[in-house]
Amino acid sequence: MPLLVRNLVLAPGEGDELLRSRVACRFSLCDDDVVDVRLVRKSVDARKKPQVKFICTVRCTLADEEAFLARYGGDPDVQPITEPPPHAFRPLSHSGRIVIAGMGPAGLFAALRLAEYGLSATVLERGKPVEERTRDVQSFWARGELDVESNVQFGEGGAGTFSDGKLTTRVNDPNISYVLEKLVAFGAPPEIGYLAKPHIGTDRLRIVVASIRRFLEQRGFDIRFRSCLTDIVSQGGRVGAGVVNGDEEIPCRFLVLAPGHSARDTYAMLARRGILMQPKPFAVGVRVEHPQLLINRIQYGRVHHPSLPPADYALAYNDRTSGRSAYSFCMCPGGVVVAGSSEEGGVVTNGMSAYLRDAPAANSALVVTVGPADFGTDSPLAGVEFQRLLERRAFVAGGGDYRAPAQNLMAFVEAKTGGKVSSSYCPGVRDVPLAEILPPAVTDTLRDGLRFFDRKMRGFLTAEATMTGVETRTSSPVRVGRGGDFQAVGLGGLYPAGEGAGYAGGIMSAALDGIRVADAIANQISAQEGSFI
Repeated sequence: MPLLVRNLVLAPGEGDELLRSRVACRFSLCDDDVVDVRLVRKSVDARKKPQVKFICTVRCTLADEEAFLARYGGDPDVQPITEPPPHAFRPLSHSGRIVIAGMGPAGLFAALRLAEYGLSATVLERGKPVEERTRDVQSFWARGELDVESNVQFGEGGAGTFSDGKLTTRVNDPNISYVLEKLVAFGAPPEIGYLAKPHIGTDRLRIVVASIRRFLEQRGFDIRFRSCLTDIVSQGGRVGAGVVNGDEEIPCRFLVLAPGHSARDTYAMLARRGILMQPKPFAVGVRVEHPQLLINRIQYGRVHHPSLPPADYALAYNDRTSGRSAYSFCMCPGGVVVAGSSEEGGVVTNGMSAYLRDAPAANSALVVTVGPADFGTDSPLAGVEFQRLLERRAFVAGGGDYRAPAQNLMAFVEAKTGGKVSSSYCPGVRDVPLAEILPPAVTDTLRDGLRFFDRKMRGFLTAEATMTGVETRTSSPVRVGRGGDFQAVGLGGLYPAGEGAGYAGGIMSAALDGIRVADAIANQISAQEGSFI
């Protein structure tokens, strides 16, 4: 039986190959007694600066595990591994068509999972293939030429394609390893399988996405770009067809709805069709940029070994009086602030890092929670209109050409003007007091939160930092109602999935939700064939 051994220490600069001898030394074994060692988790421990170290967990096989457990079985850092049974993928046949709307993580992993059962589907993506999409995005950043169907939000891979490619999640799901293994198989760096804070990087993620598409095409999936789901045809309380681009009906019995969190026209279509939706809390705010070297010094101390990754952070502040929270979100070490607009006349910010995270600045969203009470109405789409209002304010404040409003961090906190403004955001920024754009409650909570953050990370509050606005697309502003069988309330065969449907918050959780939906569809098909999976 293999064993997990935790809390093995490596100093910066020491290689992973030393872990075998670390196991042997810790338990007074000979190196030959340790047959095999595989790294399964590696994290940075910077609690005692500047003595930063790596903490590792390994999976190991020993020559005499029975004798080892008799002696060390009570050690809290030693755990026998019980392997879960592999998921059964019984080949299925199905005459009713399956349609997947959306090629973000939820849609792609729903498709990959269906392929495990021998099934195929028609996959709709309103945007373009990632290669063409990348050119459109770069044109927007360089010249302010926005393509409303091919941008940071829409296109192959979803919004996460132009991000840091973070793979962290708080979801406890046995399919996490399945997702990571699939990503590695399609070109992601192997270390995502063991790093405590894995990421792919936008440059590598584009390669992965294209590889998944080619695999699905080889497995018989019909991939259709520039194909937006514009309506749903129902028959007898069940999905009968999806309408594409307003004119083509695609008959189907199962429709996976994975549109992403910015598909506002899709939300409007669902509302017209009477699909149950509810407004959902989310968060709005700004992007903040610090010099990466400053964040390294704060987190690691003044000595930064080259083997240490660019430092990151996670900060949170709770205002007991208002009940609001301010927190960092989607932190991108060594990255850039990017324009994420998907509608004309609106400015949206986001963050992005390449695999190497080697840009000179670190950026993160700093956002404040908002909810239905802030939206003004109880309409399911009230959150959408709240986002749109802030984005249009930012567009006007930036000059009406997709430049973004920006302000020196200290000037924002002290409610003053002036100070150096330096942002990596393209097409550019304009120095504007951000309190003129953000709701007063958000502004006040952000200012209090920043003072609190500086107590946690001395030096965070600095005139070297710039805030760029607005960050509004933190998560979906709606949740599409679905039951325990993953089908939409009141419409059989419709499977809302992922972040856009309100059931995920990032690449990993969206992929996991797509897998759960695909398994639910496979179980439905299997039941029709006479046996459950």
